Amino acid sequence: MTAARFRELLARWLGWSFDDKDAAQLDQVMRDRAAAHALSPAAYLDRLDAGPWPAEIHELTECLSITETYFFRHGEQLRALREVALPERLRAQEAPRTLRLLSVGCSSGEEAYTLAMLAREARPDPGWIISVVGLDANPAMLRRAAGGRYSSWSLRDAPDGLRRRWFRPDGDAYRVTAEIRSLVRFRQHNVAGDDEQLWLPQYDVIFCRNLLMYLTAPAAAALVRRMTAALLQGGYLFLGHTDSLGKDPAGLEARHSHHAFYYRRIADPAPARPSAGLAGVARARAGPAAPVAEHRTYSGVVALLHAERYAEALELFTASQPGRPRRCDGLLHGVLLAQTGRLGEAAAVARRLIEADGLYADAHQLLGLCLEDEHAVDDAVRQYRLAAYLDAGFAAPRLRLGQLARRRGDDRAAAFELELALDLLAREDEDRITLFGGGFGRIALTAFCRSELDSCGAQR
Repeated sequence: MTAARFRELLARWLGWSFDDKDAAQLDQVMRDRAAAHALSPAAYLDRLDAGPWPAEIHELTECLSITETYFFRHGEQLRALREVALPERLRAQEAPRTLRLLSVGCSSGEEAYTLAMLAREARPDPGWIISVVGLDANPAMLRRAAGGRYSSWSLRDAPDGLRRRWFRPDGDAYRVTAEIRSLVRFRQHNVAGDDEQLWLPQYDVIFCRNLLMYLTAPAAAALVRRMTAALLQGGYLFLGHTDSLGKDPAGLEARHSHHAFYYRRIADPAPARPSAGLAGVARARAGPAAPVAEHRTYSGVVALLHAERYAEALELFTASQPGRPRRCDGLLHGVLLAQTGRLGEAAAVARRLIEADGLYADAHQLLGLCLEDEHAVDDAVRQYRLAAYLDAGFAAPRLRLGQLARRRGDDRAAAFELELALDLLAREDEDRITLFGGGFGRIALTAFCRSELDSCGAQR
């Protein structure tokens, strides 16, 4: 009971979410902090429940923060920043000649300094003002960030040229140069709270990577709204691989390049598009209503696919498409090719669909399956991540990511993905399960998910 109450209080004051796997750590932290104040666990929780306790919240933040980071982390996103986002923002800000970037959850500062280095490299001339703000709730990490001194391990992904230019040896470590440090300021901020000045529309680029997954759903949604509002029109938001806003988040448009997925601020939220089953999606993509006979043929193909009669389904599909298949049927065609072992042709169909619409989650999932069967697992993982980003309600990519994490022995990542998949499967469209379930239905996939979760030690 005390552990559950402690979790509720952490969610209230920090906006952080913990699951059953963290129970032992949380119990120990709670008892240690209670002892530090000469209180029983129950009395400590009563004091924490009574109202704001800033000093204790700071202590809890230091005890519970996840602080692993390093310079130039996730290079594919940084290439998109350097080659797409920064050039666009420099053109847009040519009159004021200012470039403002924000690192949310900056931990010990590596990401904030990385952004400053890339912005400084992109600066057209010395007349530009570059400003980077690093936010974190952990005061110990911010003190380290302000010092700008790091081990060689933190620089393991730093390009040689940038390492020579922007770091100086300092004993057995390296220190960020004074010029880069002058561009960055660090600020303690708990993202569960608001700050009107901080979230005014002023930033060209915001990075918030792998933070949302640790927040409660209300705290994460509130932070996304604030970050979106804080971006200048045309500004860019970069999230972590585990954080998905779907394809059409309010006020943002999804972008994909350099094997990375990110968002760009638009003037008005995109109108919501209702979900439809496979046949409904096909009709929407086709435009005018298809003839009744053609629709019956399409339904027949889907019925054969559902019955796992893949060769017959492909034969019927091919016979009903005398020429090049319409784009609305491309996904179904690709799935049938994959199920009959024609992986190269299926991958080609998926790539054509992606070329026509790079934000088509189902096409990325199909391509991932083809690549995985061809043993290009890293490339498949990238496609699954894109599919999950583009459609936050899509169960199949989460299931595959969980299975691949299990194969790597990363049970924590596997549990995260499989728990998401288990929740999404309950609401997944039946036609989508037919397409990507590998011959298994909702009940079988749900049972499989639970079995995999039990195998990796998840407590539910």
